[in-house]
Amino acid sequence: MISDSDIALAHRCADAARDAIRPLFRGEYDSDSKADASPVTEADRAAEAAMRKLIEAECSADGIHGEEFGVKDGASARQWVLDPIDGTTAFLAGRPIFGTLIALLVDGFPVMGVIDQPILGERWIGIAGQGTRFNGKAVKARLCPELGKATIATTGPHYFSVEQGDRFMALAGQTDHRRMVMGGDCYNYGCLASGQLDIVAEAGLKLHDYAALVPVVEGAGGVMSDWGGEPLHAESDGTVLALGDPARLEDVLDVLAND
Repeated sequence: MISDSDIALAHRCADAARDAIRPLFRGEYDSDSKADASPVTEADRAAEAAMRKLIEAECSADGIHGEEFGVKDGASARQWVLDPIDGTTAFLAGRPIFGTLIALLVDGFPVMGVIDQPILGERWIGIAGQGTRFNGKAVKARLCPELGKATIATTGPHYFSVEQGDRFMALAGQTDHRRMVMGGDCYNYGCLASGQLDIVAEAGLKLHDYAALVPVVEGAGGVMSDWGGEPLHAESDGTVLALGDPARLEDVLDVLAND
């Protein structure tokens, strides 16, 4: 399903995004706000343009779904999903915990994903049926013997509705909440795949925010779903759970359902 050329193209896209982003980090660049008031910068647009150019040249039949330049329909069942800077707020603040996300979907389901942190030079790649690799080395998510010992993370409470926030806090209250992590965007999912976090819970995400994360987390032995326990795909509702230990999924779903 995933060829060596697909993998090589994903790496080249991540390299091209790095080349566009790194010279602007903590420098001078243009920035403004989109219609939904979220920030966007010159680096976001340049990185996505560079990736789209490569994909259009090498996989012209494939669709492209990008955060900044929208959707290009394809003639195949494959779609590349791009988020040039997931965590633009962190980029604006000079914090190297944002990332470039690259996913390949087949029939709407993620089969390859890349999380790339261009400033630290860190890259996770997950491929369906294969183990996740971090900078070329295999990584594994960690086991979590009980929910009360789990470290939970989320990007921020302002992304939840009131009802979602109540459900998240109910879940956080069942974990080792003294170690709860706020902030991190896609970087949290890479850390979970590498065994540094146990749970990430978020809501309001779009396809470009979560598609690349699924193969990375699941290739490391973890599991991802929506808050109802359903697998993530192109039509998911934007609620997202990632767990390093699949054995804790039912515990988490029970807390979210009972709040």
